[in-house]
Amino acid sequence: MNSAADHAPSFETATSQWIHVVGIGIEIFGVFVIVIGIIWSARYIFGRDVESRYDSYKISIGRSLLLGLEVLVAADIVKTIAIELTFVSLGLLAGLVVVRTFLSWTLTLEIEGRWPWQPGRESMERVE
Repeated sequence: MNSAADHAPSFETATSQWIHVVGIGIEIFGVFVIVIGIIWSARYIFGRDVESRYDSYKISIGRSLLLGLEVLVAADIVKTIAIELTFVSLGLLAGLVVVRTFLSWTLTLEIEGRWPWQPGRESMERVE
């Protein structure tokens, strides 16, 4: 009884494979965002005064890292929740999200000079 239905992948298997490919695509996009951001940030190395170059370069790289980290977290969520939802994979996802959230917070502190939960300079000026 070898029918075509026996050899065809199940809907769940096909969907799982498709979601895995989507997750890998999102990861590749996240890495692409970081690499292009670093290359784009190189424009600050040339042509500005010495004091401004370093700060502008550092801030631009930090922003590209923040955006790339957000995309990579999204890829991890898609791959973990949609494909292999176990307590171990959920724990690994939680660990990755904690580490990447801490990195995002420290990058925000480095770029803006404040923690993400503190009011920004614009909102402080409006209050005064």
